[in-house]
Amino acid sequence: MLNQQATLDLMFQALADPARRGMVDRLSGGPASVSELAEPLAMSLPAVMQHLGVLEASGIVRSQKVGRVRTCQIDPDALSLAETWINERRTLWAKRLDRLGDFLAVPPDNGDSK
Repeated sequence: MLNQQATLDLMFQALADPARRGMVDRLSGGPASVSELAEPLAMSLPAVMQHLGVLEASGIVRSQKVGRVRTCQIDPDALSLAETWINERRTLWAKRLDRLGDFLAVPPDNGDSK
């Protein structure tokens, strides 16, 4: 459980940055080279590599180098962990809100018992 929590922490930290979210958005359409990921960003190639390092350390992205080209892609299994965590909380809150709705739907007892 602690290892899973640490993994989630790394994922959410990685996704907290808009540039990294943009890279993940681009990679959701398929694999891309580092230069393709860097193209729309207003930052140096070393900065892009640092961002990719964070995404790889979190497990969201994996890469491989063939010749001089490093290609990145999303690891869908990694994102399923975050999806499961979010869905568990969504279910919990839906149940709580349903109970609150049921509670509020019951008319109050005014103490007018005779």
